Amino acid sequence: MNRFKSILQVVSWPIVCGILAGIGYLQYQQLQQIQLVLERNDQMASVAEDIPDSYAEAIKKAAPSVVAINATRVNVESVERTADDQLNLYLGERPSLGSGIIVDARGYILTNLHVVDTLFDTFDTEVTLYDGRKTPATVIAWDETSDLAVLHINMDNLPPIPTSDPQHLAVGDIVFAIGYPRNIGQSVSQGIVSALSRNDEGLISSIQTDAAINPGNSGGALIDSLGRMVGINSSIISESGTSEGIGFATPTDSAIGILRDMVEQAIEANSGYLGVVTGEALNSESSQVFFGVHHIRGMLVERVDEGGPAMRAGIKPGDVITRVGNVSGIDAQNIMLEVRNKKPGETVLIEVYREGQAITLPTTLGFGQAIVIDL
Repeated sequence: MNRFKSILQVVSWPIVCGILAGIGYLQYQQLQQIQLVLERNDQMASVAEDIPDSYAEAIKKAAPSVVAINATRVNVESVERTADDQLNLYLGERPSLGSGIIVDARGYILTNLHVVDTLFDTFDTEVTLYDGRKTPATVIAWDETSDLAVLHINMDNLPPIPTSDPQHLAVGDIVFAIGYPRNIGQSVSQGIVSALSRNDEGLISSIQTDAAINPGNSGGALIDSLGRMVGINSSIISESGTSEGIGFATPTDSAIGILRDMVEQAIEANSGYLGVVTGEALNSESSQVFFGVHHIRGMLVERVDEGGPAMRAGIKPGDVITRVGNVSGIDAQNIMLEVRNKKPGETVLIEVYREGQAITLPTTLGFGQAIVIDL
């Protein structure tokens, strides 16, 4: 019996040690799994921290640069044949609402041509800024192939939109469409880059997105998650006429390149615009009547165009324009010729007489009734 106990003790020790070792190994594996789970949770928490809870800051950067465009479209409503060789066309007007993007602080706005396009090029367009300011806009150029148009407004404190190279986009990137759909004010829709079309050179030529682009959004901005413009919203594929998740945008680099060409040609084709209405030239007698002295010579300003270059420069009704650049303002023809010899965007020194003082006002000329350039 004692011998059996001795044998049992000798045999049981290795068995107990093995069991203990096995338990230790299992506990080690469990600790390793727990450590892996904790590390995975830490990684997921780190990724979650990188995803913003809100994109409000991105929208805040871009929103002030996106404007509403109200245009009056003139089209043929009906046709009446009054003789074998004579037709009468009956025209009708209807409003057209779209969006545009301030791309230059000098007043250049990019939009789609179909937003402002109308019969006989009879453009009648008004822009409403994000801050509520309104002003007439001049269509200065368009490109039918790319469906782009450039508007110009005479206004200060214009915020150009920040831009990014759209060639860095990838399918799945988050994007936002900003515009003025359905005349409800500015709104934002979120989506992703659904597809990218590339040209023969491998560059992105069109951006497809599922961000909602409804009527009125055309001409608005497609921005990335940092608030930078990557495209201009252009069109949708839809049987209902509303967004069905298939929208397209022209990449920023292509649109801006076309805009620069259009602006350059528009400046070359147009004369500077001052925006004043003057009365008769002052002579000795009228100078005495208006100002009590005989020596004031120049053109009396009767009116300045709202928001025009003259108003922005500080010229007021009642001023007398005595000099434009190096030319004396002795008559309206002198002033008109000197301004016409300048180009939109050029700055000219205009001297006015006001309350007994000669004041020199640097004035940056704009576009008036522009000659439209069709590329």
